[in-house]
Amino acid sequence: MNTRTTRPTPSGEQRKSRRVLWINLGAIAAFIIVAVIVVLALRPSSPTEESAEADPAPTVRADTRILGEPGTADVTLVEFLDFECEACGATYPYIEQLREKYAGDVTFAIRYFPLPGHKNSENAAVAVEAAARQGQLEPMYSRMFETQIEWGEKQESEAPLFRSFAVELGLDMDAYDEAIADPTTLARVRSDLDDGVALGVRGTPTFFVNDERLELTALEDLDRALDAALGR
Repeated sequence: MNTRTTRPTPSGEQRKSRRVLWINLGAIAAFIIVAVIVVLALRPSSPTEESAEADPAPTVRADTRILGEPGTADVTLVEFLDFECEACGATYPYIEQLREKYAGDVTFAIRYFPLPGHKNSENAAVAVEAAARQGQLEPMYSRMFETQIEWGEKQESEAPLFRSFAVELGLDMDAYDEAIADPTTLARVRSDLDDGVALGVRGTPTFFVNDERLELTALEDLDRALDAALGR
């Protein structure tokens, strides 16, 4: 003889209790969802989110350093550079050729982008900026690249060597030392770095022609980009 177990039918009171339970669980779930939304809304944005929401950084600012005289054509070549970067050092002679080739037409601008792996890149940029405050940007800029092999990849500070360059260039050393010690000089260098990061610069040298970042396969691509911008 088979015996079948019959499940008892819930009473009205039990059904009412279950409805109350589900209503409470739903209210708790809704509260959790609202709380999560509020927390996310109040959470500070990460640097990536902030840069994505903010206006894009300009490739050239009012205080951007210009090599030589600005060109008369509305064409600007901007280089984000690291004075300790070997690729920047190797590119330096070619940039000098371009400056001669496009003299009077193209404006050549530089922006500091000291890479964290180079111990003296920021020191070098600060020294160049200090010289620029005395109207001696180009001589110090050139000296850095021409002597890069002497101080590049060193682990100790080469600030004394950079100071000797200032002496050789005949700078006012009191003014130079004051500029080196002035926090605004370093801030000026780092503002270029911040703009570069916002513009997507990840390494050096990185070039822009009239706000358009160039993807170079050869240095001659710079000539082609400038010719195109000049309508040649």
